[in-house]
Amino acid sequence: MIIPILSTAQLREIERLMVEVYGIELLQTMEYTGLNLAHLTKRLLDNDIIDRPIVVLAGQSNNGGSALVAARHLLNWGAWVQIVLTHPVATYQGASARQLKTLQAMGAPLAWAEEGWELPPTDLIIDAIIGFDLGVAPLPLPGGKARDLIHLANSSRAPILSLDAPSGLDVTTGQLFTPHIQATATMTLALPQQGLAAAGAACGDLYLADIGVPVQLYADLGLDVPPIFAQAAILPIIITPESAIIIYA
Repeated sequence: MIIPILSTAQLREIERLMVEVYGIELLQTMEYTGLNLAHLTKRLLDNDIIDRPIVVLAGQSNNGGSALVAARHLLNWGAWVQIVLTHPVATYQGASARQLKTLQAMGAPLAWAEEGWELPPTDLIIDAIIGFDLGVAPLPLPGGKARDLIHLANSSRAPILSLDAPSGLDVTTGQLFTPHIQATATMTLALPQQGLAAAGAACGDLYLADIGVPVQLYADLGLDVPPIFAQAAILPIIITPESAIIIYA
């Protein structure tokens, strides 16, 4: 099945309409995203999750908040999860701060990427360091703790699962900044974005995950999108510059 790919402007409009017209709040989509991310993590570990060491690298964006949701589910399923934040806990805001509060109440292991910190042994790394929008800051990007965590992740032998896009990829233009994550797999959301087509091997295997966007919302924007998640909530895809192809099992 062939589906459209989105510009960043289209994605932002979808996010706006979900909240303002359809009443689907950020916490709802964050929970859905994080649960699917946890399920894909489990799949990549051959559904063997008990006592498996997993490292979650979470920035301050909504992308990071969704990874914190995934960490909660993985902990509940019996995995050993180390959560590493790009900033101190007190600096997180909004929905991401609420996810952190839940993890703190659970006694989840939280660390901040301080100088000299090293990745513990792990079977898989979840990359949610940077969201889909790198912003308009001047090169080089990323910087600070984000840069340090990207280098650490890439130096690990463990596979990397990126959420939405590998950190360091501008999904608007397809530009790969230095440094950027070299992902083993990437789980993108709702519909794929244009920049993923130009990223090549940096994305690894591509998956598309359902976050509950109403089909009517796509119609409102003039997009012809069938019920693509009727068979499964996470689907492998192949992206070309003009469209994406879903691979059904």
